[in-house]
Amino acid sequence: MQLLALFDLDNTLIDRQAALNGWIGQFCVTHGLTPTAERLLADALSARADRTDFERLRSPLGLAESADSLWSEYVSGMSARARCLPGLPSALGRMRAFGWTLGVVTNGAADIQLAKLESAGLANLFDGVCASGEIGVRKPALAVFQAAAERCGSTLVKGGWMVGDNPETDIEGGRAAGLRTAWISAGRQWPAGVRSPDLMARTASEAIGSLLGQRAAHSSGAA
Repeated sequence: MQLLALFDLDNTLIDRQAALNGWIGQFCVTHGLTPTAERLLADALSARADRTDFERLRSPLGLAESADSLWSEYVSGMSARARCLPGLPSALGRMRAFGWTLGVVTNGAADIQLAKLESAGLANLFDGVCASGEIGVRKPALAVFQAAAERCGSTLVKGGWMVGDNPETDIEGGRAAGLRTAWISAGRQWPAGVRSPDLMARTASEAIGSLLGQRAAHSSGAA
């Protein structure tokens, strides 16, 4: 029986918000930006970022550097600050030891997402990674989940789990892809009127513990 688990990256495996806050602060000091400019930058990059954001922001921020140069600065700065959330290396290692196939399915440009995963020390724990920028569509599109499963040497037809923090892109997208879903709440309430995920947990480590417990119980019952 397949044991496939796909994980979101930002704010599921790594603390993107903390990294972004740290990077923006340093960037503004380096470039002599005002508090108003800092707020503009924070608002623009809060949910996602790519090279086109820096093309658009150069003029209002009064930056002379090219968009390519600014994007490169963002990629190196964010990846250097990428930290995995507590308990994940050991929790993911336990999943692998119990025979799970693990993948990452993330929205974003491949260069920065792969750099963050590597910097956080998690890259070698996954069998495959798919960033939306590589295939031209974003979660919740089915194609992203299909590509992630294929890169893990698997297929969605066999089922599995999607673990993530976003109710729409991760949970609804994962469910539409035929996966069971685990929502990482980080203390939030599930949106009212929206179909609930199969599992809710405060952190990815907690979700992994539940998945391993369910698998152990199933194996014991089958025996």
